[in-house]
Amino acid sequence: MKEVKEKNRLSGQVIHLTDSNFNDVINKNRLVLVDFYADWCMPCRMMAPVVEELAKELAGKVLVGKINVDENPATADRFQVFSIPTLVIIKSGREVDRIIGFIPKSQVEARIKRHLE
Repeated sequence: MKEVKEKNRLSGQVIHLTDSNFNDVINKNRLVLVDFYADWCMPCRMMAPVVEELAKELAGKVLVGKINVDENPATADRFQVFSIPTLVIIKSGREVDRIIGFIPKSQVEARIKRHLE
C-alpha cells in the first residue's frame, strides 16, 4: 500500500486509505470524498471510474480516497458501512453526506458541490 504523500493530495489522484492513515488524511483536508469498497463488489467496480474522474476534475478542491472494507474493518465499522459502495463526504473532519450504492457521476458531483465554499 502506498504511503500518502503530500504532493498526491492535490494532484487529482485517488488516495488509498487505511485504518492507520484515515484520521490523519480526513483531519488534514477540508473536504474529502471517501469510497468504501471491496474488490469482489460489482457495483463498487462500476463506481471506481466515477471516483477516479471526480478526483481529477475536483483536484485542488476535494481529496478523493478509497478504503477497502475487507482490509480495513475498523474504519468501516466506525462509519457504520453496511452496504457497498458507500461514498461518504467529510467536511472539516465530520461526515456531511452519504451515498449508498451506485449513482451517476453527475449526481455524486452535485452532492459534493453542495459542500464546496
